Amino acid sequence: MPGPLEGIKVLELIRVPPGAFCTMMLADMGATVLKIETPPPEMSDTSPEYSGEEARQAAFQFVDRNKQSIAINLKHAAGQQILHKLAAGADVVVEGFRPGVMARLGGDYATLRQLNPRLIYCSLSGFGQDGPYRDRPAHDINYLALGGVLNLIGEPERPPAIPLNIVADYAGASMHGVVGILLALMARHQTGRGQLVDVSYLDTTVSLLAATPMLRDFFFNGTTCGRGEGALGGSFPYYTTYETADGSLLSVGCTEPWLWQNFCRAIGREDLARFALQEHHFAGVADSASSQAKQEVQAVLRQKTRDEWCAFFRDKDVCVAPVYTAAETFADPHVVARGMVVDVPDPRYGTVRQAGIAIKLSETPGSIRHVGPALGEHTEAVLETLGYSATERAQLRQAGTVSSRIVAPGTTVVGGRMQVQDVNRV
Repeated sequence: MPGPLEGIKVLELIRVPPGAFCTMMLADMGATVLKIETPPPEMSDTSPEYSGEEARQAAFQFVDRNKQSIAINLKHAAGQQILHKLAAGADVVVEGFRPGVMARLGGDYATLRQLNPRLIYCSLSGFGQDGPYRDRPAHDINYLALGGVLNLIGEPERPPAIPLNIVADYAGASMHGVVGILLALMARHQTGRGQLVDVSYLDTTVSLLAATPMLRDFFFNGTTCGRGEGALGGSFPYYTTYETADGSLLSVGCTEPWLWQNFCRAIGREDLARFALQEHHFAGVADSASSQAKQEVQAVLRQKTRDEWCAFFRDKDVCVAPVYTAAETFADPHVVARGMVVDVPDPRYGTVRQAGIAIKLSETPGSIRHVGPALGEHTEAVLETLGYSATERAQLRQAGTVSSRIVAPGTTVVGGRMQVQDVNRV
């Protein structure tokens, strides 16, 4: 069954996983995504095959599944000409460079829109296409710091806790990029014209934070809270983690008063139900009485192991969950039942395990059709489609404008690991 984006052609000019995650979501939903990559210096016409290890890394690169790859040196005029031919027939371009880089490579929106007025051009950059910070380098932790998020995460009187790079990078830029592209596609259906989609990692961080109750209070009356404070900061007994008898952790998220009452009744401490969430908690920190209540709950939860408590609470209608390791998450029966662990078969690599597709569509579901391509794996086929003859393709390879290698025959992957990509956004 074709996906909802079947027939949509996407060009990806990305060097970091968050941008590639954006285009992966489009590819999962049926879009044809072509990665335009830079050939490394050692990738020449005299080394036509990938090693087994290179192929293995490409296969396990989660964000590159369902895509094709062409290796073009866009510093060459002939390389830019190839890009222009591709853009003339594309629906979407997604690029992740600092402002100005694509203009130097002949692939900015102003240039490509002249070739294709219907083109939707999504730029994912740290600070956006304008503003005083537009040319600065930065990463997730910097956007969280500037966006006011980092100062709120962690315990009071201690340095901030760093939440990996899943906030600004993925929940922020990746997801907003997908939404922006889909909105532009809808608009094009009405107007017949493409447009620029300008997505900033910092903008999306601020947007996510502004949706929280604590920021609502800030805009309303100027009050805010510090690190570890607020109803969701972990200092109150109804929304935190507790250690169990086996040294594991159990998360409790009973923010509704009736859920907290159910929890207290279940552990035999109905007297603690009065410490439920109050409106003023969103801009405050737990007082001594609430802190004492938290300690008393902790004493109770140390009496059983994590898994014993999970079994105990299963029919008590409370919000509790074990704090999992990655291995436990991907072995969880619900995660498996929801298709969030998938084995992707490939005749060259064997079976590759990946996370599944989170968006479930009943009529036009997404699909994982193949694993990630090796760099430049589809160069020859794409150039042939564009009308380049065998002689012209050989000349482009010899000049270093394009590179094309194949996976070594008989390459098989057993097990595997994720590829660690270069995270330089320039």
